[in-house]
Amino acid sequence: MKFLRNLLASILGFFIAIFLIFAFFIAIASVVGSDEEIVVKSNSVLELDLSAIVKDYAPKDDNPLAEILELTDEKLALNKIINAIENAKTDSNIKGISIKTALVNAGVAQTQAIRNKIEEFKDSGKFVYAYNDVYSQKNYYLSSVADSLFLNPVGAIDFKGLSTEVLYYKDFEDKYGIKMEVIRHGKYKSAVEPYLTNKMSDANREQTTSLLKSIWSEITDDISKSRNITTQQLNLIADNANGRNAIMAKDHKLIDAIIYEDEYEAKLALNADKKINTISLADYIKSGKGRISSTAKNKIAVIYAQGEIMYAEGNENIIGQGIINKALRKARKDKNVKAIVLRVNSPGGSALASELIWRELELTKKEKPLVVSMGNVAASGGYYIACNADKILAEPTTITGSIGVFGAIPNFNKFADNIGINAEQVSTNNNPNYSVFEPMDKKFYDVTKEGVEQIYTTFVNRVATGRNMTFVQVNEIAQGRVWTGKEALENGLVDKLGNLNDAIKIAAELAKVETYKVRNYPNYKKDLKEAFSFSPFAKVSKEEILKETLGDENYQLYNNVNQMKKLKGIQARMPYILQIK
Repeated sequence: MKFLRNLLASILGFFIAIFLIFAFFIAIASVVGSDEEIVVKSNSVLELDLSAIVKDYAPKDDNPLAEILELTDEKLALNKIINAIENAKTDSNIKGISIKTALVNAGVAQTQAIRNKIEEFKDSGKFVYAYNDVYSQKNYYLSSVADSLFLNPVGAIDFKGLSTEVLYYKDFEDKYGIKMEVIRHGKYKSAVEPYLTNKMSDANREQTTSLLKSIWSEITDDISKSRNITTQQLNLIADNANGRNAIMAKDHKLIDAIIYEDEYEAKLALNADKKINTISLADYIKSGKGRISSTAKNKIAVIYAQGEIMYAEGNENIIGQGIINKALRKARKDKNVKAIVLRVNSPGGSALASELIWRELELTKKEKPLVVSMGNVAASGGYYIACNADKILAEPTTITGSIGVFGAIPNFNKFADNIGINAEQVSTNNNPNYSVFEPMDKKFYDVTKEGVEQIYTTFVNRVATGRNMTFVQVNEIAQGRVWTGKEALENGLVDKLGNLNDAIKIAAELAKVETYKVRNYPNYKKDLKEAFSFSPFAKVSKEEILKETLGDENYQLYNNVNQMKKLKGIQARMPYILQIK
């Protein structure tokens, strides 16, 4: 009995100690959370550093322990960046903007939206300067909006045009007997092409070339206007890598001067009346400048759908029918919400989840105006959930369309034979079963193909109804082909080119309200288990270990194959995993 009492006392003591440790961390987090308010000093320069991950919507992590131990990823919200630049226009304490960032961790459409907002900022008469040791292409695209652009004497500008690379696995599959069984509809639906052939099809090459050229034309047009260099000259510069050192970059008018960082700081001081205070974009947002203040009672709801679409509850990084549909119903029931904007940033995913979200949007549209704003990508399932809106807006560089579906199932039959494994099946009925250890039989193929065709037909009909087009008209621009926002406008898949703020304004017009404030959805709330699901002793994730071990390119290969392995059900997904360089 004494031993049992000691054991129980030890167990109780252990749990009390754990509770006290967590209480201690929470107390520290509370103290840190009560840091003094950030004040924007007079004669300040707003420094834009976009090295952190830029997401359309990045709500603050409500896990105080993770925050205090710095276990959360650093993120910037696009809507807050845009609001901050808008506020800086009229903020008397802000004298100008300095673009000074190691890299731009945002998509092309997000980068263009930020660039356009800086262009608007210049109308205030305040200066915009940019400096870097080395400019990546996306960084240069953003920075080229500046009044004056500077480069380190030993620096360079990586200005070379756009390219992408697609890996093909057919020979690997034949060699090792591990393959993906694929059933698809759409000649451009090439998400699964790498598993069917060892080279790029003509159709895939056609759409990829068209896509890259459309995006590149947007980039060069914008740079041309800002730097007063013709697009023809810019293409010659890209062809010959004429930004590869500072002198060549200046000779070709890509920059205004070659200076060191301390000289750049001195130039900023002169423009800020010789006394300069620098405030980072992140701090400026924390000071309250990341939102537009309004006392209006009317609200425009902005519902963010970002990430892959999965048949799931969903979270900040995954679009699930659970969390999105709850947000739609909540906004619908709020009498002060007069219109709804769905912000889509997704390559697609589960066809079933896309259909469930589409249905909730259809119900929503009957009660309140519904406008879609497309971000970096709103393709396949991402377009599925957008197609029935009253109005659809896309950025010129948005990747959209990809109206097509496929099914992909792994098969290890030949691999199993090679290593001496034989699988035997026993069934009560002659239904079309499938085993990864047996070749796909015709009956299973026919049934699955029927499902793919049915979902494709449904998808095209959804688009035809939403866009007031015929089935034939949609089918001609469907077949899984991707388009830029600019091309989608020409094809009738979107109504207008514009950003999120443009979409919000149109939603307000449809609702016939002049004054309003924006309400963001969904609310991401962590339960207790998830709030404590981290290690206080390490910040290393499985992904970080794999990236460090394999390298970026090999990790991308592993990730591509791993994603395909996890697919469940018929997919309405981007035609391929596109990494634009």
